[in-house]
Amino acid sequence: MISIIIPAHNEKQNLDKLLPYLQELIKVDDTEILISISASNSDCTAFEKLNSKIIFYKCPTNGRAIQMNYAANKAKGDILVFLHADVIPPINFIEDIKATINNKYEAGFFSYKFDKESFFLNINSSFTAKDGIFTGGGDQCLFIKKDVFFQLGKFNEAQVIMEDFEFFKRMKKEKVNYKIIKNNLIVSARKYETNSYLKVNISNLVMVVLFNLGYPANKLKSLHSKLLKMPYSTK
Repeated sequence: MISIIIPAHNEKQNLDKLLPYLQELIKVDDTEILISISASNSDCTAFEKLNSKIIFYKCPTNGRAIQMNYAANKAKGDILVFLHADVIPPINFIEDIKATINNKYEAGFFSYKFDKESFFLNINSSFTAKDGIFTGGGDQCLFIKKDVFFQLGKFNEAQVIMEDFEFFKRMKKEKVNYKIIKNNLIVSARKYETNSYLKVNISNLVMVVLFNLGYPANKLKSLHSKLLKMPYSTK
């Protein structure tokens, strides 16, 4: 069974678009969808069970790592898929995940492209189809065998930003066998629309370099807030 985990904070508009699409993808699959809502969510996102496969959970505290771990603890699947609320997966998303795990990989990521046509954004997205310093970011949608996820200690809840990169760093250290699937997710370009292309790229580079140098997570989050104006909350 596959468990798709979506952490959300004031993402009703994106969930209204994503969930009907996911429902069509999982119609004939043994798959569940767990929406893990932050404690301070305020956009009236519905918490009722939409159907037997889609369940909302209200997390007791804030933090994306906390929300994803909370849902992972409740997941029934033996494969966990961590998907952002503003990311649309490809049509054969589930089949790609199953094929990768069946081919003896323990985890994987997807390449992606942005929902806005741009020469420069296409350059950015082209790097997601291969390993590099930005591999492991949450927009790439990590999927991983549940037992491996727990063996690695889950997401570090003290990592208040870049928890995805920190987890990927542990994956590489423990030599987890993973694959990057070259089948594009569609990722929102809202961060680039709110800020300039150059500003976002410089910020991304600074954040990754400082993270790899061991800069404290709370200071990284503070710096991130200063470098970029975010179109959404990062709680």
